[in-house]
Amino acid sequence: MGGEWVLTLALGESKSSFNMEKAVCNHGFFMMAPNRWSPSAKTLQRPLRLADGASSVTVSISHSPLHSHLLYIRVLLQSPSKALSLSDSNAILEQVGRMLRITKRDERDVREFQKVHPQAKERGFGRVFRSPSLFEDAVKSILLCNCSWARTLKMAEALCKLQFEVTENHVHPIKKTTTSTSNKGLKRKRAKTKATDDDDSQIMGNFPNAREIASLDKSYFLEKYTPILGYRAKHILSLAKDFESGKLNGLEVAEKAEEEALHHEEMILIMKKIRGFGPFVCANVLMCIRIYENVPADSETIRHLQQVHGRKNCNKKTILKEVKEIYDKYAPFQCLAYWMELLEYYEDKFGKLSELPESSYKTISGSRLKFDH
Repeated sequence: MGGEWVLTLALGESKSSFNMEKAVCNHGFFMMAPNRWSPSAKTLQRPLRLADGASSVTVSISHSPLHSHLLYIRVLLQSPSKALSLSDSNAILEQVGRMLRITKRDERDVREFQKVHPQAKERGFGRVFRSPSLFEDAVKSILLCNCSWARTLKMAEALCKLQFEVTENHVHPIKKTTTSTSNKGLKRKRAKTKATDDDDSQIMGNFPNAREIASLDKSYFLEKYTPILGYRAKHILSLAKDFESGKLNGLEVAEKAEEEALHHEEMILIMKKIRGFGPFVCANVLMCIRIYENVPADSETIRHLQQVHGRKNCNKKTILKEVKEIYDKYAPFQCLAYWMELLEYYEDKFGKLSELPESSYKTISGSRLKFDH
């Protein structure tokens, strides 16, 4: 039997604008492993890292209407007698704050965007969900490229299963129901967790961090994961090594700065030097570090401009020019304006994303071809 520890995160200045459901269910990232959204309980469950950066615990995040100024974070522990250290608690709170964009700078961005786009305030839109770490955001942005959404979901699951396999101190794994069977190594690790499980379910770990991927044997990783990840495997491995070496520290520094440390054009120049980072990935990652001036343009953007804005002749050659014509009036929040429209389109078509069962996630979009390669 495991134990439970409850943390609270004060919303502070974000209290008036924060809505848990809207803060999570607005970007495909929330559907990607290891995130698990409960439509009935309106809670987000996933593993988060402890202060050592290696160990993980499963947390469940909720926002009670009775205490609207607080988020509640239930932490599942391996032993009833185990307690979280102060450093572990702070590490969890920092990751939750990042995912849900609960900082003074994020709140300022929400308010400024809603000033230039009054409809955003009416809809309660301004926060775009992201991952606990910039590395996870960057990898998931790569997974979005040149494939169907269903395959993107499968690739994220595969990386979480990789993390479970290579980590010795995994705690409270997330169960994922599938029709496939596990390999022997995974079954052996599952037995150690003593988690109850049906024969047709697999257990996923946390999303791997840069150190876990960078430490893998290159031949092993590429041989095993290229069939799953395609050309992205070598880019993800290279990205992990760049993060681990400190080569990309500038991106993390820019993200944590209260003011924009570098102009977005300077950030793009830095990112374009990274393998696998074309314009689409760059725009997604920029959005994750609070720079919203670049719209991530792909085939979905062309469809959106054709159907929603009447740009019937929009194509790959004209897309950037037309995006600029439509969204520059919302500067410096062009990406947020575009994302709000895209979210509205999907919810008109499929219903509220927060109420969809996980089994229907793969049907949310068809082929999404990016222009990064």
